[in-house]
Amino acid sequence: METDCNPMELPNNMGFEEDSDYRDFEGTDVKDMRLEAEAVVNDVLFAVSNMFVSKTLPCAEDVAYINVETRERNRYCLELTEAGLRVVAYDFDQTDDRLQTPYHETVYSLLDSLSPAYREVFGNALLQRLEALKKDSQS
Repeated sequence: METDCNPMELPNNMGFEEDSDYRDFEGTDVKDMRLEAEAVVNDVLFAVSNMFVSKTLPCAEDVAYINVETRERNRYCLELTEAGLRVVAYDFDQTDDRLQTPYHETVYSLLDSLSPAYREVFGNALLQRLEALKKDSQS
């Protein structure tokens, strides 16, 4: 199974207060997918030409839509659910029920499959970060 972060790096307190909208519902965490979608966008925006949460398609607790334009100028509308992310159309703010694309656990995996330029930019950013960490540890 693919993991995108070290669980030891996650903060102990995520900042949600007891009276917030993120209460447990019968023992499971209820997520607002719009907030999840915003986090996805903020995480990889540097490596694509354009990316934003759709304001046209409806967002709910269980689904959000993200528009992305790759550096190759290909446009996609992505669906974000608990199952993961998948392409639902080949343009912004659209869905095509006939389109049967696989779910990806992470935005990294999905963009890696769609955009060689994303892969290069993301890889270079990772390399720069590793070099900075190496430099910091040597000083």
